[in-house]
Amino acid sequence: MAQKVTKVGVKREDGFLYFIDKQGDVSRAKMARGGKKGGKPQKVAKAGVKKEKGFLYFLDKQGDVSRAKMVRR
Repeated sequence: MAQKVTKVGVKREDGFLYFIDKQGDVSRAKMARGGKKGGKPQKVAKAGVKKEKGFLYFLDKQGDVSRAKMVRR
């Protein structure tokens, strides 16, 4: 089960991959399609999330930063 970390409210656009970067902010990059190369990442929103070990951080359907515990063996 995912846990909401920060409310950001990012509106997604088609053709972009959204992720949480190393600084804990929301970034996006153009996806590679049909032999065309992808784009360089650009910051979308400042979130300032401090990442903890053992969790996967992602942008949920509402456009907010959430995390889920990683299952490791």
